[in-house]
Amino acid sequence: MKSDPAYFDIRIATSEQDLLAAQRLRYRVFVEELGGDGPLVDHAGRFERDEFDPVVDHLCLIDRRRPAEALDHVVGVYRLLPGSRAEEFGRFYCDGEYDLTALRASGRSLLELGRSCVDPACRGGSGMFLLWNALADYVLDHGIEILFGVASFHGTDTEALAPALSWLHHHHLAPEALRPVARPKGYQSMDLIPAGQVDRRAAMVGMPALIKAYLRLGGLVGDGAFVDRAFNTTDVFLLMDTKAMSDKHRRFYESRWQAT
Repeated sequence: MKSDPAYFDIRIATSEQDLLAAQRLRYRVFVEELGGDGPLVDHAGRFERDEFDPVVDHLCLIDRRRPAEALDHVVGVYRLLPGSRAEEFGRFYCDGEYDLTALRASGRSLLELGRSCVDPACRGGSGMFLLWNALADYVLDHGIEILFGVASFHGTDTEALAPALSWLHHHHLAPEALRPVARPKGYQSMDLIPAGQVDRRAAMVGMPALIKAYLRLGGLVGDGAFVDRAFNTTDVFLLMDTKAMSDKHRRFYESRWQAT
């Protein structure tokens, strides 16, 4: 169903109810829908949580029609970790999967995006549009130059994912000066099919919508995918230069908004 923007609010989580509702949404999407798990996941309470939750900002899409006391009022979420805060905490989430030496050495202002998800009933409508525009405001307010994070393919069958992974490797590889490299424990080469033999249609059909959206905004990928068996995903590292993103973001989302 298409979602009506009149029913939504966007805010950084400021209450315990907002945080719990965000973790409940993550549980529904990442655990129940996608089969993920983790050491701090609360299956009894149905909360997907980890050690980063206390230090990040949770950008929440709120559906005012849903009661907050039921913890289902958060219908979309982005987890945001500015570089300065990650330095104080000691690491980014992505450090567990990728070597970020090149990014840190760039000297540019960084923002890590993570745990992005939207309630199934709100996908394909105005909800994601509102989240992305709020994210753009956050980027401007904090002077962010590079956004990055892992985006996931469902499952760990890299043979089935070969067209999409190979397309990313051959057409969207980040420059070496910024390029993170997947850690050896989960490293999976994305150079699985020679460039001239990759079927673009097959690659796009197998590409998650969120990754395609990042690519339209100029997104680039790191070296290698990371196979995360605990979360039942194959992750790719995506980064975006916000200067290159700004005009593309406006044109892309204005066209999407007019079409809804």
